[in-house]
Amino acid sequence: MRSLTETEILLDKRVDEIIKMAIEEDVSTGDITTENIVSDDREVDAVIIAKESGVIAGLTIAEKIFKYFDENSSFSANFNDGDLISNGDEVVKIGGSYKAVLTGERTALNFLQRMSGIATKTALYVNAVKHTNTKILDTRKTLPGLRLLDKYSVKCGGGVNHRIGLFDMVMIKNNHIKVAGSITEAVSRIRAGLNDKFKIEIETTSLDEVKEAVENNAYIIMLDNMSIDEMKNAVQLINKRALTEASGNMTLERVAEVAECGVDFISAGALTHSVNALDLSLRILD
Repeated sequence: MRSLTETEILLDKRVDEIIKMAIEEDVSTGDITTENIVSDDREVDAVIIAKESGVIAGLTIAEKIFKYFDENSSFSANFNDGDLISNGDEVVKIGGSYKAVLTGERTALNFLQRMSGIATKTALYVNAVKHTNTKILDTRKTLPGLRLLDKYSVKCGGGVNHRIGLFDMVMIKNNHIKVAGSITEAVSRIRAGLNDKFKIEIETTSLDEVKEAVENNAYIIMLDNMSIDEMKNAVQLINKRALTEASGNMTLERVAEVAECGVDFISAGALTHSVNALDLSLRILD
């Protein structure tokens, strides 16, 4: 597991493809309203204002969008990704072509609001377990095509990125175990095929499965949909011979109690699959 850096996000060619796809979706053959109302030489200053408090994320993505329409535009952010902003804060000031600002507004705000919503929710989870050593993990329950941005937003909120996809870490889940016949057989097939190239996580639903995962030297043992007592017993049984991850219905209301069981990680799909966009708006300055 590792966190995506901002550099990795910005240099990944998929990000530019995502931005271009979003612009094509919104603008297509042209912004017919703006093009017929605003003159080519008209310039403007605008600000993006926070209409609620939260954690900002996606500023560089927004800048790339405005510069797509006007490469000479200015984009002056008063905050960095991961910063806490308050209702009424002027987050960014933009200067340049009036047409570019109006045409890029919605696409830029869509990215900023979603990414900031994820970062804000993640920060709430992280704050709820700050009295423990437990870290908050994301999952693969991301919006298709936007995984890099979703996971980067989790990092901005103080969370930790789990595996990026199916390719960078082995996770043996219940259906894999069912096909193989047992945890032991599933691990044996993985090690025969991959020669310990990748770390192995094993999903468990009972203490017997936890014991078998320990015996097979799992790197991470997932405690899936277990009760509080079961998780406490599992952590004691594992006794630091593997890292532990609690998963399944990890709501904000219960993560503190789960963290107090002593697990190393709590993974929460809600960080990215149930996003409440942070309310931001663009205002043209007089």
